[in-house]
Amino acid sequence: MCKNKKVYVLDTGTMKMDKNYMIAMHNPASIDAPNQPNEFVEFPVYAVLIDHPEGKILFDTGCNPDAMGEEGRWPQGVQQLFPAFQSEECYLINRLEQLKVRPEDIKYVVASHLHLDHAGCLELFTNAEIIVHDSELANVMKTFAMTRNMGAYIWGDVMAWIKKELKWRTIKPFEKEVKLAEGVKIINFGPGHAYGMLGLHIELPGTGNILLASDALYTKESYGPPVKPPGILYDSVGYNHTVERIRSFVNENNSEIWFGHDSDQFKRLIKSTEGYYE
Repeated sequence: MCKNKKVYVLDTGTMKMDKNYMIAMHNPASIDAPNQPNEFVEFPVYAVLIDHPEGKILFDTGCNPDAMGEEGRWPQGVQQLFPAFQSEECYLINRLEQLKVRPEDIKYVVASHLHLDHAGCLELFTNAEIIVHDSELANVMKTFAMTRNMGAYIWGDVMAWIKKELKWRTIKPFEKEVKLAEGVKIINFGPGHAYGMLGLHIELPGTGNILLASDALYTKESYGPPVKPPGILYDSVGYNHTVERIRSFVNENNSEIWFGHDSDQFKRLIKSTEGYYE
């Protein structure tokens, strides 16, 4: 186990959405309660930086700082459904600067998937190897070629990736676990919430092992049991398979799960402005 790495949690702001997108059918109507209210919930958006002797690794990149507003990168319909909130200090590039890290210092960026709140700043990392699930990249680029209405994927984000000529590396469906550096391993979750999801497992001698699950598990409530899938879902069978695989994996590796958007857990995490995990 590599003992010299540090893990930083980068707070990149929050978003809001109907809780039905997070927990499908969380409050269904019935004959006795035909008008159940919807709930518009706020949740954290974050990235994780691993300062590793073999090179700096970034997991996810949050939302693009130019997403919102009349001239924003996100379509107006998306802004209404999934508004993002970021102060300037929460911009990813500023969070990195607070740690004296420049985008060009990053060796690997692991994109758990390419949704608007996880891949919004990929364009900054022109020196890095951008690692993503093969099915995710293939399907997003196919959709990009056919329409501007890309749902949780943003046409403007993809345009920026192309213009910046990012260096892509894809994890194939058959590659279940891929070592990235000593004590750091990519976990191929496969299809579920998106076309193809990646997680990252980090071995830390002091903190213990961590599995970055991203939106393979939005929250502890998603994890169950019982498993509670999100309303934003590509493959329901794949989603449930992934959650049960995660359950087995963390038990075998004695790991803690860091959920993608769990407000209660995020409040307890040490942020990059406060310290780090090692």
